[in-house]
Amino acid sequence: MREIVLDTETTGLDPKSGDRIVEVGCLELINHVPSQSTFHRYINPERDMPTEAFNVHGLSEEFLRKHPTFSEVADDFVAFIGNDPLIIHNAEFDLRFLNAELARLQKPPIPSARAIDTVRIARQRYPGAQASLDALCRRFGIDNSRRSKHGALLDAELLAEVYLELIGGRQPGLTFAQQAGEAETVVERQARPPRPHRASDAELEAHADFLEKLTDPIWRR
Repeated sequence: MREIVLDTETTGLDPKSGDRIVEVGCLELINHVPSQSTFHRYINPERDMPTEAFNVHGLSEEFLRKHPTFSEVADDFVAFIGNDPLIIHNAEFDLRFLNAELARLQKPPIPSARAIDTVRIARQRYPGAQASLDALCRRFGIDNSRRSKHGALLDAELLAEVYLELIGGRQPGLTFAQQAGEAETVVERQARPPRPHRASDAELEAHADFLEKLTDPIWRR
């Protein structure tokens, strides 16, 4: 089973007001295990960088101007994600931006049904608790010390670990399952002869003596 953990960074919060994607990071999972396959691009948004967004991800207009536009990386991106499920933290946000970029290029949108939203899973599992990526990393003991600022590929890597914990660990549904690659333990058992259940002659004689002391014992009826 192939899944894609995905994250984006943007110039703001609303693609309808002109905000654009500035970074895309994707990480491939095969049977819930991260492979070595990733997709990571910085993207020239062809506009300025608001201070609020720069403070979040640290990507300046000058830095991004040296990188390709979304139109130049779109085909590679679409080919990488294929038709597989997308693991996204707050999926609605990222899909709005991705579909706005795809619409500019007259490419088909990504259906929302493809997204597995880890925010929604976290809120179902832990009602009332914080569901941010940092909060979930703390909950599951995942080291996020490298995350001084948001970064699409780093956040995808952290989200992959969070996702595996949210669905029940690296072997979901098998709490005591043998870890992958771990040698199977074989326990040899010694066969024992069956225990005899027939009373011995001495036990039968003792029982008969006991019955002699009783008045009309039921064993003799």
